[in-house]
Amino acid sequence: MARYRVAFYTGTRAEYGLLKPLIEQFMSDPNVDTGLIVTGMHLCKEYGNTIEVIQADNMPIWDTIDILLSSNTQCSIVKSMGLALLGFSESLNKIKPDILILLGDRFEAFCAAAAAVVLNIPIAHIHGGELTEGAIDDAFRHAITKMSYLHFPSTEEYRKRIIQMGEEPDRVFNVGSLGVENIKKLKLLDKNELEKELGVDLSKPYCVCTFHPETLEPDKTIDHLYELIGALDKVNNQTIIFTGSNADSKGGKINQIIKSFVDERRSRTYFFLNLGQLKYLSLLKYAQFVVGNSSSGIIEAPALGIPTINIGSRQNGRVKPQSVFDSKPQKDEILKTITYVLENSSKLSEKSLDGLFKGDDVAKRIYDTCISFLKNGIKNKHFYDVQFNY
Repeated sequence: MARYRVAFYTGTRAEYGLLKPLIEQFMSDPNVDTGLIVTGMHLCKEYGNTIEVIQADNMPIWDTIDILLSSNTQCSIVKSMGLALLGFSESLNKIKPDILILLGDRFEAFCAAAAAVVLNIPIAHIHGGELTEGAIDDAFRHAITKMSYLHFPSTEEYRKRIIQMGEEPDRVFNVGSLGVENIKKLKLLDKNELEKELGVDLSKPYCVCTFHPETLEPDKTIDHLYELIGALDKVNNQTIIFTGSNADSKGGKINQIIKSFVDERRSRTYFFLNLGQLKYLSLLKYAQFVVGNSSSGIIEAPALGIPTINIGSRQNGRVKPQSVFDSKPQKDEILKTITYVLENSSKLSEKSLDGLFKGDDVAKRIYDTCISFLKNGIKNKHFYDVQFNY
């Protein structure tokens, strides 16, 4: 039986957490050599040096690519992209995988995809077809879609959008969400275990806040953050647990501001740069609500039955369950939405995925599809013209 070499790209803590069960699925096949190319925030001390998490999981790391993310201005990110493109070209040429699997929409993933295309390495892309109109990730995601051969969107709407972009329907598979599957399969920590892990008293009501830069409006990002923390400061009897921002333009500044806010309010605020998937999902499970602009508030929080207050435009365009409440990035509006959620918490406690994101056998379905295409041979792509009735 033929052996295949399957490479995974990973650049962030969140995307690695989603990919982990899929990586393990490929690793369980004795006829597949599976390895990771690790880059981005994983290699940055400022963002938790999370390659140590990957190493602790005994994952096979085939290569590391340091793209120097210490600074995260717009110009420095463009320079990091240049380093990433050089690094991925050398790495992929050395590894020579039969397929490259990547998830999401970050600029590092775009660089990995671009290098793979030139080197004639087929790409399997997870979570394509989505929209995040407040972030430059939107453009990267759609570009990755056009460079990819296999597509694994999380909803039927996203599947149709990929086909609308000219991808042939028999290469686009609505498999559901790895994040929802992880929630169903992971044994999350109970509250006592979580308190010991975090060193935090969780007996009082708490919320979880994650705020990332709005990369299409970087000059407004900090103003919006101050509006958010100003609103949270007005919420009585609520512990606030912040998690770290992404390494996008203004990401480092966001973390600095949040740390200063926490330092001044140590009795009821906490900041964790990186929690890892198990602790993060366990933290969500017992929260009263999630607030910020992370995609985890759109997918994972609803799967746990936790309401989300989504701030600003970063996640505009995504399919959202009924438990997600959009708010303008203004203190009074945010506070009004928080008050509504707290006053109606009993009505919002039931899971509200509305069938949008499936979470059954997602990793197995992606694995089976990739192996089937590898066995049958990767063929040339053809542009698929959708027939519109104007």
